[in-house]
Amino acid sequence: MGVNNPIKFWNYVFIPKGTDYSKKYPLIVLPHGGVHGDFTTYYTHIVKELIYQGYIVVAPEYRGSTGYGKTQYERIDYGGLEIEDVFSAKNHMVNNYDFIDNDRVGIIGWSHGGLIALMNIFEHPDDFAVAFAGVPVSDLISRMGYLTDDYRDLYSVDYHIGKTAYEDVEEYKRRSPAWNTHKFENTPLLIHTNTNDDDVNVLEVEHLIKSLKADKKKFEYKIFEDIPGGHSFDRIDTKIGREIRLKIWKFLAKILSPNKPIDNMSEMFKASYLR
Repeated sequence: MGVNNPIKFWNYVFIPKGTDYSKKYPLIVLPHGGVHGDFTTYYTHIVKELIYQGYIVVAPEYRGSTGYGKTQYERIDYGGLEIEDVFSAKNHMVNNYDFIDNDRVGIIGWSHGGLIALMNIFEHPDDFAVAFAGVPVSDLISRMGYLTDDYRDLYSVDYHIGKTAYEDVEEYKRRSPAWNTHKFENTPLLIHTNTNDDDVNVLEVEHLIKSLKADKKKFEYKIFEDIPGGHSFDRIDTKIGREIRLKIWKFLAKILSPNKPIDNMSEMFKASYLR
């Protein structure tokens, strides 16, 4: 993790049954969401769908994650060094697992995990072959405006940023994808958002999309209209959620070429329930 990032943290590593360790496989980096969150069974079906296709998956429990205790909790650095934590997880995998193809590494995430995915491809444009950002936290300044004091306090507490957005707007911009789109190069990127999201308001993702367009960047996106599930619309285990995830998996597969890409809803069902 480098001399300026000397912490240890857990990573969940998922390797499909039947992996031939003499061959090369694509890697998916999957950072969890939440201001102080962790990797939970919420992602079980998503991981099953990924390993069914033949992906290796790493899910880093970066600084600020819960489950470690007070010290790691108070190392939170939202939009800051956590980006490098997740990047170091990717590097750990490609440096220590010979069966991972360094040229086929993707990063995906939702919500705060979407922010981390975006900031990784902004900061490390040559290290990821493809990225997906679902309902990504995109503009911390606007977020501070429409959310509650309890939420704002998570950032301005002394062990975190230590200032409000009012007191240091530039620091909040530095941590926000919508204010860093000029760094984005040419990583294939798909962005999803939902108009009835009551966690990451669609206005944040619209700002991200407009910023990418203003910087003349090439990417793909979809603004879904009032899909059931709100913030979790394409993660929950509903028919429409699976249909949307199938489109995400096809987007990734075009670039990463997994051994067994999912082509239809019948295979999506088998991936989630029959293994």
